[in-house]
Amino acid sequence: MKYSIPSRFFTFIFTIGLSYSVIGQPNDWANLAFVSKTKTFDENYGIEIERIEPGILAQQMNGKEIEVPGFIIPLTGKIEQSHFMFSKFPQNMCFFCGKAGPESAMQVFMKDDEKIPFTQDKIKLKGTLIINNDEASGLLYTLQNGIIIE
Repeated sequence: MKYSIPSRFFTFIFTIGLSYSVIGQPNDWANLAFVSKTKTFDENYGIEIERIEPGILAQQMNGKEIEVPGFIIPLTGKIEQSHFMFSKFPQNMCFFCGKAGPESAMQVFMKDDEKIPFTQDKIKLKGTLIINNDEASGLLYTLQNGIIIE
């Protein structure tokens, strides 16, 4: 007797596997990485732009608390800041340097405007994810009420 497993089962297992790291902890960057890209003409800028749409996994995280490891990309120099860019990758590999996609970075607003010192070391933040897919000139993701957990 021959058994067949529907391909959607493997898709489900693959998707679940991607959303968890090797040690079994949620890997929210993996979920945020599922995006689709389309090119459209933007009347405001007068040029063709690439629109990024978050995938269903990211959409399900919108408005929820997440944890993300990554690197501070300072907006105003290497000083204490309560608002900064945060990247899955170090600055030399970040989205703005052309080495990664926009789904690998987010802007962060720290809880209670707490200023944190700049570091080149990897840190881990927790906060509420907000998806910004209405504004072509901004980052796709924002982390609000951020706190350092590692």
